[in-house]
Amino acid sequence: MKKDVLVITSYFPPEIGAASNRIFQLATGLHYSDFNVSVLTPLPNYPTGKIFEGYRGKFKQVSVENNVTIHRLWVYASNSKNKLLRLMAMLSYSFSLVWFFAWNKIPKTVIVQSPPLIVAFTCMLFLRKKNRNLILNVSDLWPIAGLELGAFKKNFSYRVLEKIEHYNYKKASLILGQSEEILTHINAMFPEKTTFLYRNFPDFNVPEIVSPESQGKLKIVYAGLLGIAQGIYKLCNELKYDTIEFHIYGSGAEQHKIETFVAEHPELPVFYHGHVTRDVLHTVLMQYDVAIIPLLNRIYGSVPSKIFEYARLGLPMLYFGGGEGEFLIENHKLGWVAKSGDYNHLNSIISTISPFSEAQKRTIHKEAITHFDFNSQLERLKVLI
Repeated sequence: MKKDVLVITSYFPPEIGAASNRIFQLATGLHYSDFNVSVLTPLPNYPTGKIFEGYRGKFKQVSVENNVTIHRLWVYASNSKNKLLRLMAMLSYSFSLVWFFAWNKIPKTVIVQSPPLIVAFTCMLFLRKKNRNLILNVSDLWPIAGLELGAFKKNFSYRVLEKIEHYNYKKASLILGQSEEILTHINAMFPEKTTFLYRNFPDFNVPEIVSPESQGKLKIVYAGLLGIAQGIYKLCNELKYDTIEFHIYGSGAEQHKIETFVAEHPELPVFYHGHVTRDVLHTVLMQYDVAIIPLLNRIYGSVPSKIFEYARLGLPMLYFGGGEGEFLIENHKLGWVAKSGDYNHLNSIISTISPFSEAQKRTIHKEAITHFDFNSQLERLKVLI
């Protein structure tokens, strides 16, 4: 008999980004491992802060996608920088969750995505029956990450968020963390708590691995969210373009600034290609020499999931974010590391890079298959669910 599992998340396809991909793969992976999976998520609105076309004007929507039942709930959508509006957006989804909990039978096993902290807190508070298996999937350490990003200050609100964070950990039966730093942080507070390292390993068919034709300049690519944390606009301003081309794919808060930079500097070999689907992107990335993975500031607990995705593609990486990601790049020989926040060192490293051969790219791919395998990780997780 299949075991019922409910996954609660604030991000899910057709939304883009690491969080959406991670939960989609977890849900579909569990389904194909003989679990009966359903998902609770808001009507899609990320990262635009507007309900996607086709979902507007609805209070809820239920669909079956890849044999997984998706319940999409009403949310007050906003990506405003106004903290009050952002809080209203999170609380609106929390209210929708409480409404759903009141009128629907909830399985004994529930996987809750965190952050957002308040959404996770709502789930842990209202589903905290002793016989329920509450699994908290922690992808980033909030409020610490918010403090490092400059979104928070150590005031009363921050202390409230810390209490919420502690409550969520305390009520969880099992905690999944995407990095060793996250698990270290949690185990320091709750040493008796069962934890599991659950990386955002991808699972997709890889296009043919080839080396792009050399045209004189090193072709560097960034693909992903164009948010404040990634700092792509600053990167555009700081790179030295003597020997490189810089190509950008994605969307987000900095998109307009990047488009303006490209328009105002036609003399520079920097190109913005807009947003493409993940499947198309995998093929497109094969034409580039190096993928850059930057973070504007080092964020404790953060490990960009692009590391595992690009490794599977056999794409060499230039990592510029500090923390645990540096260890992964260096330990698995996936590319180069530049000191976080040091743009002079970044440009110095770039000046030493030569394009990888096809054989070298295949070596990266093999490393990913050996050490970053989604199905092997899922098999280990199933024992604990």
